[in-house]
Amino acid sequence: MALTADKKTLIWKTLNETRGKIEPAEYKNYIFGLMFYKFLSEKAQNWLVGQLRGETWANIWEQNPEKAAAFMQLKLGYVIQPGELFSDWQEAINTDQFNVSNVADALIHFNQGIQQGAKATFGGIFDDMDLSSSRLGSNTQTRTKTLMDWISLIDQIELDEDADILGDLYEYLIGMFAANSGAKAGEFYTPHQVSDIMARILTAGREEMSEYSLYDPAMGSGSLLLTTASYMHNDGVRGTIKYYGQEVITTTYNLGRINLMMHGVEYNDIHIHNADTLSSDWPDGVQSGVDSPRMFDAVMANPPYSLRWDNTNREDDQRFKGGVAPKSKADFAFLQHGLYHLKQNGRMAIVLPHGVLFRGAAEGRIRKQLLENRNISAVIGLPEKIFTNTGIPTIIMILEKNRTTDYVMFIDASKGFEKQKNNNILRQQDIDLIVDTYLKHEDIDKYAHVATFDEIKENDFNLNIPRYVNTFEEEKSVDLKKVDESLTSIDKEISESNQKFNELYQQLVSTDE
Repeated sequence: MALTADKKTLIWKTLNETRGKIEPAEYKNYIFGLMFYKFLSEKAQNWLVGQLRGETWANIWEQNPEKAAAFMQLKLGYVIQPGELFSDWQEAINTDQFNVSNVADALIHFNQGIQQGAKATFGGIFDDMDLSSSRLGSNTQTRTKTLMDWISLIDQIELDEDADILGDLYEYLIGMFAANSGAKAGEFYTPHQVSDIMARILTAGREEMSEYSLYDPAMGSGSLLLTTASYMHNDGVRGTIKYYGQEVITTTYNLGRINLMMHGVEYNDIHIHNADTLSSDWPDGVQSGVDSPRMFDAVMANPPYSLRWDNTNREDDQRFKGGVAPKSKADFAFLQHGLYHLKQNGRMAIVLPHGVLFRGAAEGRIRKQLLENRNISAVIGLPEKIFTNTGIPTIIMILEKNRTTDYVMFIDASKGFEKQKNNNILRQQDIDLIVDTYLKHEDIDKYAHVATFDEIKENDFNLNIPRYVNTFEEEKSVDLKKVDESLTSIDKEISESNQKFNELYQQLVSTDE
C-alpha cells in the first residue's frame, strides 16, 4: 500500500502553509524531527502495550527508573520517559498545559537515554531542531505557539503503522523540500528514477542473497541505500541487510539516519558515520598500522561533482594506488574509494559528470588503469536537467572488481525523458530500457554499443559516449530541381502580383491639381 498522489499533495500544501518565513532547507529539520519523534514514540507505545500487562508506563518508571530505562533500551536502543511521548505533547496542547520546554526537555532526556551500542544511530539526531531560534518566534510564547501548530499538524497526518507508508511519505517530502531548496538540494537528494536504475543494476541476479551489505560513501538522505535494498527479497528482515554509509554534512547525516529508520530499518543494522570520506577512510581502514578495509556486496554513490579536495600525500593511501585525482576535481577519488571497498564479486554504481570520461593528465592515467584492470563495465549517459541542483548532463558508471571480460557497454539515454517545468523526468519506459539494455549487453542502433577493449584503446582510452554510440540523424536529401522549380514559380507569382498592384495604383492616382 502507498500514499495516493492526492494525499501527498494535500500534506505538502498543508505543511507549506505553516512554514511562515522559515526557508524550506531549515523548515525540513523541524518537520522531519517532529515526524521522527512521533514515529519513535508510537514504536515505543506499541512495544509497551505488549510488555506492561495492565500496568502504566508511569508506574513502572516510578518504581525503578533505571531498570525501566534499561528494559526499553535493550529492545529499542532508546528510552522515552513517561509524559514525554508525542501523544503526551498533544494531550498537553489540548489541556492548555503545553510549553516549548515540553519538547526541549524530552529531546534532552532522549539523548541521555540512548543505549551505548545505539549511540552511533541515535546520538544527536535531533540537534538540528534549534528550539531557541528567533525564526520560531521572538519570545517563548510565540515559539510555543509555532510548535503547537506543527505538532497538531503532524498529529493530523493519519498514517498506518506500516513502515512502507511512513517511508513513502518521508521520501516524497524529501523530494519536495529538495525541489524548493535550490542548490542546497544536491547535498541530500538523488531523484528516485536515478536511484532505481542504479539499484536494479546492482541487484540484478543477486536478489536471493541471504545476506547483503550496502555502502554509500556520500550517502545524503540514504535514498540510494534504501532503493537498492528494496530489490532484495530479504528486505525488511532484521539482520539480513546491513546499511553502511558516510556523510560529511551533519544536517544531512541526521536526515539520512531518520530516513533509514522511518523505512523500518532496525538501528543495529545501521552503520553510518558523520565524517569526510576522502580524508577519513571508513569503514575500518588503517587500524594499529595495518590496513583492514571492510568490503561490501554493493557500493553506490552520487558524490558532489568536481569537488575540490586535499590530495597532498595521498600516494601511499591504498585507495589511490592507481593514481591520485587532481585537487580541483575529486570525482575519481570518490570512485577509487568505492571500488577499493567493493568485494571481489561485488558491483558498484556511481553518478559522475561527463568530464571523467575524457579529461586527461592524472584522470586520464586513472581511467586507463581502470580499463586495463577490467573494472569499468558500463557507461550510461543520462539526460540533462534531471537533478534538482544542476542542469548538467551526468553519467552512471558501473564497475566490478574481478571481471573476466574487458568490453564496456555504452548507453546513450540522454534523449529519453519527459520535460516537466524546469526539469526533465525519466519515465518508467526510459528506466526499463536502460536496465534491460544493460542486462542484455547487445548493440541497439543509435542507443547502445558494446565496445571492445581494442576499440577503446584505439580511442586512446577516451570514453566519451559519442565516440561509441552514433546518434547522428541524417537529414532528408533535398531535390534541387524541385526547389528551383518552386523558386521560379514564386518569382512568377511575385511579378504578377506587382503588375496587378501597379494597375490598381494607377486607377487611384489623380492628375487634377
